[in-house]
Amino acid sequence: MQFDYATLFFAFALTLLAGLATGIGSAIAFLAKRTNTRFLSLALGFSAGVMLYVSFVEIMVKARESLTQHYGEVSGNWATVLAFFGGIALIASIDKLVPGKDNPHEMRLVEEMQACLDRPDKSGIAECLSEDGLKSLRRTGVFTALAIGIHNFPEGLATFTMALNEPATGIAIAVAIAIHNIPEGIAVSVPIYYATGSRKKAFLWSFISGIAEPLGALVGFLLLMPLFTPGVFGMLFAAVAGIMVYISLDELLPAAERYGEHHLCVYGLIAGMAVMAVSLLLLL
Repeated sequence: MQFDYATLFFAFALTLLAGLATGIGSAIAFLAKRTNTRFLSLALGFSAGVMLYVSFVEIMVKARESLTQHYGEVSGNWATVLAFFGGIALIASIDKLVPGKDNPHEMRLVEEMQACLDRPDKSGIAECLSEDGLKSLRRTGVFTALAIGIHNFPEGLATFTMALNEPATGIAIAVAIAIHNIPEGIAVSVPIYYATGSRKKAFLWSFISGIAEPLGALVGFLLLMPLFTPGVFGMLFAAVAGIMVYISLDELLPAAERYGEHHLCVYGLIAGMAVMAVSLLLLL
């Protein structure tokens, strides 16, 4: 399968913008006085709804069509299912390699930072903690950035693959991934800024974690491009569906629950599914 430069640039640009949404999380951490937990709960639920719906209704269908044409009805269906759970196994293995205490799914609030900044003696963030506490926070922030970066590799490949083959669907996936990256940016920025008082360092680590997404797309593309047959395309699509389902169930929905009320999370989920459904119908 051949792709023109315009299509490749579009897919890579979408993946880059989705990854750099961690910077929006950093900006929120620096500028907001309070975390808008209701908005984040709705947004994360919405993102999960988009990803779950498109995975089961669109991506899996296209993967099955491609693989059954390539391998036959029975073998193609088996290949679809195996690739789907292979994608889940890949992202779950990456998740397992990250120690629990450094897991990037830990919710952070900008109020944690503001509490020290607002001290009556104006001593600043670094004065609020012991030296051991500062070292612990720096370590938490750096490891969170690295852990998110590792997670973002397969996410980048998922966004890039969709944008490359289904541009309209790729946009929806990129938006969903970008929403999911916002609280990750907060999770990186808060502990590093809290420990160092440096906006520059906090934003830098947030940027590093986000840039892993387009890097994942680039590495995956360079490795798979020589092998990009219809069979590989189908396997990759099914694996991408598995990755996105795992991200939705393991990261987005639990985070949405922690940030807000249960029903806000569900309303966001349903809204995301509805928007994705309508957008796919408009493409018919």
